[in-house]
Amino acid sequence: MTVRSIDHVLLAMPAGREEEARAFYQGVLGIPELTKPANVAVRGGCWFGHNTLKVHLGVEKDFRPARKAHPAFVVSDVRAMARKVAAAGFRVAEDVPLEGYDRVFVDDPFGNRIELMQPV
Repeated sequence: MTVRSIDHVLLAMPAGREEEARAFYQGVLGIPELTKPANVAVRGGCWFGHNTLKVHLGVEKDFRPARKAHPAFVVSDVRAMARKVAAAGFRVAEDVPLEGYDRVFVDDPFGNRIELMQPV
């Protein structure tokens, strides 16, 4: 018996801000929205994904953004994506180099930290 893979990443968000989630995750990052099953759709939030990437945004009553814990998304052109994120008005921050990758950190509309990385 072993853990084989990750099915999805769940990030928290405040209630009632699904349109902002769609604008960022689908509009800026280009991750298509997925239809949530009816039994969990009533909770609010949004799901996004394609291929093996799945990101769920779930409503948290006493929301606080994740500032240290974060998902890391592999992108095809990290510098172009960083420019797109910045142009959309979201924070982009450099960090210490990580061997084998070019990477930046960005904030989603709710202040959650996300790493964007490209193998070099």
